[in-house]
Amino acid sequence: MSHPLTRVLTLLELLQSNAGLSGPDLADRLDTDVRTVRRYIAHLRDLGIPVEAERGRYGGYRLARGYRMPPLVLTNDEALAVVLGLLAAERLGMGTTVLAGAGARAKIERVLPNALREPFTAMRETLFFTANAVSAQAPGSGVLLALAQASRTTTTVGIKYQSRRQDQTERDIDPYGVVFHTGRWYLVGHDHLRDNLRTFRIDRIASVTPRSQTFITPNDFDPVAHLTSTLAQGPYRWQVEVMIHGPLDEIARRLPNSAVTLTAQPAGVLMHSRAERLDGMAHMLASLEWPFTIHHPDELRPALKNLAAKLAEAAERTAEELR
Repeated sequence: MSHPLTRVLTLLELLQSNAGLSGPDLADRLDTDVRTVRRYIAHLRDLGIPVEAERGRYGGYRLARGYRMPPLVLTNDEALAVVLGLLAAERLGMGTTVLAGAGARAKIERVLPNALREPFTAMRETLFFTANAVSAQAPGSGVLLALAQASRTTTTVGIKYQSRRQDQTERDIDPYGVVFHTGRWYLVGHDHLRDNLRTFRIDRIASVTPRSQTFITPNDFDPVAHLTSTLAQGPYRWQVEVMIHGPLDEIARRLPNSAVTLTAQPAGVLMHSRAERLDGMAHMLASLEWPFTIHHPDELRPALKNLAAKLAEAAERTAEELR
């Protein structure tokens, strides 16, 4: 960290959000030593900020009960990080609502000093992205926060859920994790109604009610891996099985794990996938540098031949033919 004033302000933020941090904990977070932390604490007390110290094994520093923080103060780097984070979240479809993101940006820019407001406005108006904007399915902020809290505290929740077919159900869930994937928020957890591991779209959850019981998340459970595997097995028209004659690690880097499952075999890598249209699957396979053998469906073969014919035609086309 840089200027001592920045560290003092950061210390104040830490005390506000974390009650009972010890001297060594604060020193570690501020990248300094315990003696310097004590000096910063003295600075805060000189400014009239009531910092209390509790001795003992479980003691630490805390702000006096009822004390209100002063207005939000951000350094240049902190303000830039917040503004860029809001812009990126909007682009990725990660925000809860467009109005919430726009409102947060407007509030932050309004309290910035004039010397910072103009550059940040310029950043917002001139920033470009190489990736396309994601059309998101925004969940309710209350639902999203309640699920995150329940997952953190391992508390079972009751949810009201509307399925893809518009069926309404009420069920108890052990929320193992919240995952954001390509413009949508998902909940992964144990469904008491089905007594099985399930995945739910959070924008389809109408309400969340904490229960009294808690749960234990399975060891080494990976919500992201489970979600991508589940999405790869979604309800599509075509079941695709292809043997790719190449190395597993390199093939895995080339194919989206949300669309395929890969299994190492003596003859290569067995790819299972599902597709609504086979022409897209043909394009994906044609992009690989390794030979492959189609197991099924046979309808994938004419889709590949059609793509090959289009590529061959394009290879023979000359500029004169377009005049």
